[in-house]
Amino acid sequence: MTATHRNAMLAGMVRSLFESGRITTTVPRAKAAARIAEKMVTLAKKNTLAARREAKSVLQCDRAVKKLFQEIRDKNEKRVGGYTRVLRAGFRTGDGAPMAILELVEKITVDVKETPKTIKEKISAFKKKQESAKEDKKEEAAAKK
Repeated sequence: MTATHRNAMLAGMVRSLFESGRITTTVPRAKAAARIAEKMVTLAKKNTLAARREAKSVLQCDRAVKKLFQEIRDKNEKRVGGYTRVLRAGFRTGDGAPMAILELVEKITVDVKETPKTIKEKISAFKKKQESAKEDKKEEAAAKK
């Protein structure tokens, strides 16, 4: 695994951690992602434009950066480090890799509407969005006549 791929993988894990509040992965990956997550929360506590841009360059996601700088920063305002915890979760079936749960110490609320869990939910949300767009176009066309 190249350094670029490793950094992208860890950034994706941290992004998922900030969006959902908890992820399950192997112990070494959880420890590496925890280091990056701690640095991102520390950046968020600075609350400057430069810090926001630095977080955006690492996370590559506006929604995760917004959640980091609003909700996660507010919940960890008085905490001095130790924003994440790594809990051992047994061993993975198949290869026996040690698994861990990486979570934020201060619980965050997860908007269920924002993050569909299954592919069927994603497809149905997409279809609803398309149908509402078609209805809007029909209404605009009727209004022009």
